[in-house]
Amino acid sequence: MTTTRQTWLRLLSALILLLPLGACANPDALWQIVHEQCVPNQRQHGQPAPCAEVTLAPDEAHGHVVLKDRNGPLQYLLMPTAKISGIESAQLLAADTPNFFAEAWRARGYMARKLGQPIDRSAIALTVNSPGGRSQNQLHIHISCINPAVRNRLAALQTQIGPRWQPLPGGLNGHAYQARRVTGADLDGIDPIKDLAASLPGARAAMGDYTLAVVATRFADGNDGFYLLADKADLLSGDVASAEGDIQDHDCAVLKQP
Repeated sequence: MTTTRQTWLRLLSALILLLPLGACANPDALWQIVHEQCVPNQRQHGQPAPCAEVTLAPDEAHGHVVLKDRNGPLQYLLMPTAKISGIESAQLLAADTPNFFAEAWRARGYMARKLGQPIDRSAIALTVNSPGGRSQNQLHIHISCINPAVRNRLAALQTQIGPRWQPLPGGLNGHAYQARRVTGADLDGIDPIKDLAASLPGARAAMGDYTLAVVATRFADGNDGFYLLADKADLLSGDVASAEGDIQDHDCAVLKQP
């Protein structure tokens, strides 16, 4: 096989991998649930069904819903009540746009209620995928369990992850993640999406290439905090930038560990 043919075959394979997940499905299914069911039910009947929660605001762009995902026993999704496609939307960088990751962190309580017992913060991760790593065109933050192997790896690298964005040693799942750590029990003091755009060189101009994860932890010094993890899609290597797939485990095996 000639070198040129091999190159074209690799490129074709990468393009197939980078097709949006579930490309044949309805990419507006989540938006329709939000816009046609949850929000109208809350307004008309005071009931959020089929969502678990609907928080309305005078300006639709400031409201959000929480929906139980069909995948995994404890996974929930947080979505804005406004039509915002995803991490690539410039609307997310506007000064008055809510910190949806902070709201997603607060919504983790639904996981504990579903389980029937408290869940330690170190078992929880929040993720948003890139356009190429998702099936839906409505911003949705996955609220779910962390993959136990990822939690252990981050714990082992704790002293090597600083307060500024830097390459994560060895990456994750074969992908070249950038990482930083922040201290705090919640995310009210930092909007991960705005921080990625403002602090990681080159990210603002290419937000649609990125996936973002927020992993809760308790540092060795006893302080609560989070790891922010970002990966950029790589066409040639087939990296679709899906932190959900790299970092979360919707079966929640981590809850079965001591």
